[in-house]
Amino acid sequence: MKIFYSPKCLEYGAIGHPENCFRVENTAKFLQEKGFSFTEPNPCAVDDLLLAHSEELVAKVKSGQFFDSDTPNYTGIYNTAILAAGSAINAMNSALHNKVAFSLMRPPGHHAGRNFLGGFCYFNNIAIAVAKALENKEMNKAAIIDFDNHHGNGTQDIFLNDKWHDKVLYISLHQSPCYPGTGLKNEKNCINFPMTSGTGGAEYLKDFHKAIEHVKRFNPDMIAVSAGFDSYKNDPLTALELDINTFKEIGKRIADLKKHVFAILEGGYSQELPECVWKFLDGVETSV
Repeated sequence: MKIFYSPKCLEYGAIGHPENCFRVENTAKFLQEKGFSFTEPNPCAVDDLLLAHSEELVAKVKSGQFFDSDTPNYTGIYNTAILAAGSAINAMNSALHNKVAFSLMRPPGHHAGRNFLGGFCYFNNIAIAVAKALENKEMNKAAIIDFDNHHGNGTQDIFLNDKWHDKVLYISLHQSPCYPGTGLKNEKNCINFPMTSGTGGAEYLKDFHKAIEHVKRFNPDMIAVSAGFDSYKNDPLTALELDINTFKEIGKRIADLKKHVFAILEGGYSQELPECVWKFLDGVETSV
C-alpha cells in the first residue's frame, strides 16, 4: 500500500482546536513503527480545484477573505489545502496502478462544497480526486464511501446534479442528529444512512452491508473512501460507538469489492486515532 504524507500539513493550527496537528503526526509515527513508509505528495493545480469548486471559493481561500469559526483563516492555509488535495489526487493515481493507496493529510475536505467551506474543511479533497479520475477515459464511474461520523454535506453538494448523476455514487454513513444536520434522506445518486447516537458496531455493519450492495449494483471502476474515524466510541466530539476492530471490518469489506481503491483521512479526534487508522489499513491489505 502506498501512503502519501508530508509533515508540511502539521504547520498550522490553533490551541484548543480539535483538528490539530498531533492527530496526524501521531498517526504517522504509529504507522511508521508498524512498518509503513511514506511518499511525499504534490500540491494540486488551480484547474484541479475548479473541477469541484467555484472560482469564487478558490479566490476566497487563496486571498484569505473568509470567516468561519470552525474553519479558521490560518496563515498559509491555501498552500496546505492544495497540498492535501494534491495528495488525494496522488493517491487516486497510485490506486489506478497499485489497487490501494491512502492519503494521510490535513485539512480534511468533505464539508467543503462547490461554493462554501466549513467544518474544518477548505477544499473537498475526495471530490477533487474523483472528478480528476473521471477525466481518465478508462474511468467511467466512481463510488464514494464516506464513513466519517459526520455527513459529507460538501461532497453531496458537489455531486448532486445531473452532470454527475450517472458517473458518481455517494454513500454516507453518519450520526444524526449531528453537525451539519444534513443527510437525512436519499437524493438521486446520494445514498444516506443516518444513525442514532449510541449505534454500535454490529448495527453499523448491517447498514454498511446495505451500502456495499448499493456499490455493487452501481458497479464503479473505482472506489474512493472518505475515511473518518470519529465514529469511534471514545471520540470526544461524537456519539457513535464503534470499536477499533469495526474499522478493520470496514476495510475488508471495501477491499473485497476488488476495485481500484484509494482513501483519504477525514475526521477522528481521539487519542486512539492512530490505532483506528492502522486497523482500517490492515483490513484493506488483508483482503487485497
